[in-house]
Amino acid sequence: MTIQFKESTIFYTDQGTGTPVVFLHGFLENTSMWDAFMPELIKKNRVICIDLLGHGKTECLGYIHSMELMAGAVEVVLNHLQITKSTLIGHSMGGYVALAFAEKNPNHIQGLCLMNSTALPDTEEKKLNRERGIAAVKQNYKTFVRIAVSNLFSPKNKITFSEKIEIVVNEALKTPLQGIIAALEGMKIRKDRTHILKSSDFKKMIIISKEDPALDYASTKNQTKNTDTIVVEFPDGHMSHIENESEFFKTIMHFIE
Repeated sequence: MTIQFKESTIFYTDQGTGTPVVFLHGFLENTSMWDAFMPELIKKNRVICIDLLGHGKTECLGYIHSMELMAGAVEVVLNHLQITKSTLIGHSMGGYVALAFAEKNPNHIQGLCLMNSTALPDTEEKKLNRERGIAAVKQNYKTFVRIAVSNLFSPKNKITFSEKIEIVVNEALKTPLQGIIAALEGMKIRKDRTHILKSSDFKKMIIISKEDPALDYASTKNQTKNTDTIVVEFPDGHMSHIENESEFFKTIMHFIE
């Protein structure tokens, strides 16, 4: 299904009945990343998956897709579906978008799960890496995508999950150049939203992986100190839904219930 947001067409899926759960994919991903979990999820839940700006079947909207702009697209979808309260599960960039949505609409949140994501802003080093990424993708789009996806897995899992990595790469290659650059620009300027973990009343969970190449384990864990955030740890990389599939699924089902 699609809906208009500003000058862009947003793609989303809406399946099942019951408690509304909203899934937000990460950078270079799209709604297809959740496909394996759908048959079970929709048995008891109404599941909404949204292609974020410049990803999947959703169009681009300018040259910087800020997390607030992406959250605005999520808001339009949920308003259209007349969903007033939902649980948000966001992978990586999807977590940043979920935080931006929660900041603006705290009363619309039942629960918030940051999956291999963080409420912290980019460090100066990370901002520099985003700049390098923008230069690299302009120079060689396919090579950038292939390396970027592979680097999200823990070293040993690059071999273990080589076939699944190929599937992820093929989905990632559907992301237009403008969508990649606009997302990198948007992630680079995102705000510190650790206050949401500290002060919000809704249920919160963060999934941290010990060998996550994209996020620093210590600082990601440290942000949950003196908060009521549930912390779940996995041993592998950034792609918990693939690298720790069954444990990840049990974790989110428990959180939703």
